[in-house]
This record gives sequence, C-alpha cells and structure tokens, in this order.
Amino acid sequence: MSKAGMKFSDVKELLMKDGEFKSEYEKLKPRYDVISQIIEERSKQNITQEELALRVGTQKSNISRLESGTYNPSLDFLIKVAHSLGKEVQISLR
Repeated sequence: MSKAGMKFSDVKELLMKDGEFKSEYEKLKPRYDVISQIIEERSKQNITQEELALRVGTQKSNISRLESGTYNPSLDFLIKVAHSLGKEVQISLR
C-alpha cells in the first residue's frame, strides 16, 4: 500500500521554481538551519524540550516557540541554548 501525497523534496523543488517563494525561502534559511541544528542535537542527546528549558533557565514554551520558528531569539538566548547542549555558537559574515 502506498502513501498518499508527495515527498517534501518534490514539493520544495516545485515551489523553488517560483521566484517570490525562492526569495522568501532564502531569507529564512539561516533561521531554519539553526532551528534544525538545535532540534537535531536535542534529539541526539535524548532530552525533551522541558529538560532543555530547565538547562537554559527558561520556560518550555520558549523552547517550543524557538523550535517551531515562531520566536525570534536574541543572540544571548541562542548562546545559552547552545551551551546547554554542550555546543558553541559560531557566526560568520560572507
């Protein structure tokens, strides 16, 4: 039995043909790259959003909003999250 729908990669490829979509996607890419790294590291360490929030000294809702992309965190907050995961933040201008 096959699943209904399309693969995300196929949908993305189709949408990237639209110039306006592609422009917006490229603007948001750095934000979502950071979010993906946080989620991936949290998952590797097998900790919940609640545990990460305790380590950071914040509320679980802040971690949830960060990971969903609905929160625009400060650099200081990102550094706290990274350190709570045993990581460092590196920023480069290109």
